[in-house]
Amino acid sequence: MILELSGEFPVKLLCQVMEIQRSSFYNWKKRLSHPATHTRNLINNILLFREYHLQFPSHGYRWLNAKIRLDTGLILSDPYAHKCCKIADIKSKSKHYRYKKPGEPGRTYPNLLMSEIQIDGPLQCIVSDMTAFYAKGIYYELTLYMDIWNNEIVSHALSSKRGDRMTYISGLQDLLSLKSDDMEYKMVLHSDQGSVYASKDFNKLLPTYIERSMSRAGTPTDNGAMEAINGWIKAELFVDLHVTQDGDTRQEIADYIQFFNEQRPAYTLNYMTPRQYKDVHLNNTRA
Repeated sequence: MILELSGEFPVKLLCQVMEIQRSSFYNWKKRLSHPATHTRNLINNILLFREYHLQFPSHGYRWLNAKIRLDTGLILSDPYAHKCCKIADIKSKSKHYRYKKPGEPGRTYPNLLMSEIQIDGPLQCIVSDMTAFYAKGIYYELTLYMDIWNNEIVSHALSSKRGDRMTYISGLQDLLSLKSDDMEYKMVLHSDQGSVYASKDFNKLLPTYIERSMSRAGTPTDNGAMEAINGWIKAELFVDLHVTQDGDTRQEIADYIQFFNEQRPAYTLNYMTPRQYKDVHLNNTRA
């Protein structure tokens, strides 16, 4: 207020009315025009978090902090990141799901994930699921195959045909091609009890080194990792990356898969990307 009125009234008089020292006013005015280094850094970091929030609004302060660290090399603590986001009123636009009562065990294949299998390397356990969405008014089905060890999407297939079985088959064939270098090692393939996953046509394509595993009927929590990824994918595709804009949807999905594997930090991987996590493991194995 004093600064606004100082052009109309003497500063001495204004300070007397406000019962403050003139020196205090001039010190405050100096700090306003020449802020301290830590204040300037705080302002710059707040602007940086706001910039990343506008690009990735579905994520909270920890993920934004990890993404900034990955992209720029700037290392900030999580409490400091929370402070920046709180000042800027940054809140994630996340989706919440209700708990669903587990169903009966599957009769086609057992749920091997419930047997606490040991997973300590790539391609030991793959989880798969299909998610559907509309983009630019067109219905799409996206089938994903994800390595549960590092959350890497190792294979995917997209179709604009409702109930297209070939998305499952095409993704499976790409997975088998990826696995062809070490066929002597067993691999668990886990899915829900969808009609395609349970069909003979699908399962007869599986070689002997693949063990089948299935969730209980009507129990998406049995494939929780894949269900969570499906939720994040939709949030990031539409809220963050805006695939509804002009562009080729297939290429946008392919670009997103690459982003997911190589540029998206994951909480479960200590905020490394899936590819980074794999590279660290391989380097430690060779050492």
